[in-house]
Amino acid sequence: MQNLLQLWPILAMVVIFYFLLIRPQQKRQKNVQNMQSSLQKGDKIVTIGGLHGIIESIDESKVVIKAGNTMLTFDRPAIREKRTEA
Repeated sequence: MQNLLQLWPILAMVVIFYFLLIRPQQKRQKNVQNMQSSLQKGDKIVTIGGLHGIIESIDESKVVIKAGNTMLTFDRPAIREKRTEA
């Protein structure tokens, strides 16, 4: 019983870290993966480097983005978010 009482603060910290740090990060990561898998031609996107553009073509691992008059090729994981214009 004494040993269990000594371990209680450590166990409580592990549970708190899980719910405050690990679980939200896993949810964000899952949302990003779902967004990246649902990308389609014509979607307005922003890359992790801040480049805004429109998807011209897409395959399993590469995305061709039109930004102005320039066509750029990025890896699919480089897409940070899909923009919805109001």
